[in-house]
Amino acid sequence: MSGIEQARKTAESLAYATGFGNEHSSEAVSGALPVGRNSPQRAPLGLYAEQLSGSAFTEPRARNRRSWLYRIRPSAAHPPFTRTDNGALRGAPFTESVPDPNRLRWNPLPAPAPGTDFLAGLWTLGGNGDAARRTGMAVHLYHANSPMTDRVFSDSDGELLIVPEHGGLLFVTEFGLLAARPGEVALIPRGVRFRVELLDETARGYVCENYGRPFVLPDLGPIGANGLANARDFLCPVAAYEDVERPTEVVNKFCGNLWTATYDHSPLDVVAWHGNHLPYVYDLRRFNVIGTISYDHPDPSIFTVLTSPSDTPGLAGVDFVVFAPRWLVGENTFRPPYFHRNVMSEYMGLIEGAYDAKAEGFVPGGGSLHNMMSAHGPDRETFDRASAAELRPRRIDDGLAFMFETRWPVTATAQAATAGHLQTGYDEVWQGLERHFRPTPGAAPIEGP
Repeated sequence: MSGIEQARKTAESLAYATGFGNEHSSEAVSGALPVGRNSPQRAPLGLYAEQLSGSAFTEPRARNRRSWLYRIRPSAAHPPFTRTDNGALRGAPFTESVPDPNRLRWNPLPAPAPGTDFLAGLWTLGGNGDAARRTGMAVHLYHANSPMTDRVFSDSDGELLIVPEHGGLLFVTEFGLLAARPGEVALIPRGVRFRVELLDETARGYVCENYGRPFVLPDLGPIGANGLANARDFLCPVAAYEDVERPTEVVNKFCGNLWTATYDHSPLDVVAWHGNHLPYVYDLRRFNVIGTISYDHPDPSIFTVLTSPSDTPGLAGVDFVVFAPRWLVGENTFRPPYFHRNVMSEYMGLIEGAYDAKAEGFVPGGGSLHNMMSAHGPDRETFDRASAAELRPRRIDDGLAFMFETRWPVTATAQAATAGHLQTGYDEVWQGLERHFRPTPGAAPIEGP
């Protein structure tokens, strides 16, 4: 049986627990979890007790993230880490370029060289903030054609929101196994070790690295108790462990750089755990879209799946937004996204199909960047079609797009600003928009100086 076939068989048999932000517990061997305490004098079955903290000890209870792990060997038992080549991966602060006010769009990443795994296939488009100060975010893409074999990755800088666009991924983590296919997303918390196996010959997609506060479900406000992403639709793994004694490379991203150490065993050896600092997978098609049933296109914030709050209420370090299948029924309404300039900066990607504001040029695996206050909106063909369309109820189910929206401008890396797959002439999609103004007879125009 090939590695891909074995990975598919494993993915099809996975069991999950449900509920975002819940306190969960799981044991792969009966009796591995201690009862009534976290760190007994002797942990069950000869295991080591270890706490993994995703927040400061003293953060408010509602924001506190931590899990207790019961493992075969303690994480502290490892050799020194040494610097290794970053490849095409970059970290904040992004200082090799200057923030660009122009609208930018890229085609999909080129095919990788043979033997490229998920980690080697990461390519940084840009970002903002400072990883060492735990502020901001980064946008990465990946293109892989090989599994991570005897290789494990962890990110000390932030949590990873992984959005497959082509090909499925099997995540083998300290907490157990998760599978994510196109149309689903995986969330790997800060510091959690994992490796990625492939469910198809190649895999391609997007990654949001969140340096700030962990993602949470957005408050619903006047929407009420239900809607948008439901907590119960987020799946977390059940305990599964590796008891493997052979050399394993452990790569850690720390303050923007990669560091490596070779262990004499697999660190994915957690037999039991409990807590709320957990990886998840979520099916974007379960997003409960809230929209207008009268008039006007709602602001895109109504499509927020997850948000990383900042110190200013309502101003996110980064939002993850999905444009899922939905009905459009607004009367006397221009139904595609309207023309706008936004204080937030937007990176948009396409998972499948087409996006309803762009007729061409925006393709699955590609992406666009509209930094703060850059004017954007539908291209001419979309505007002309939507302005003349008969306004019958219409279902949009031929595309799945998403957006990483952030409070600060996204500075493109030098490799992104000069990439061969950066589209030239993106501005031209708006150049055909014509003047339609017809002043009311008798109205005087505003006089210039």
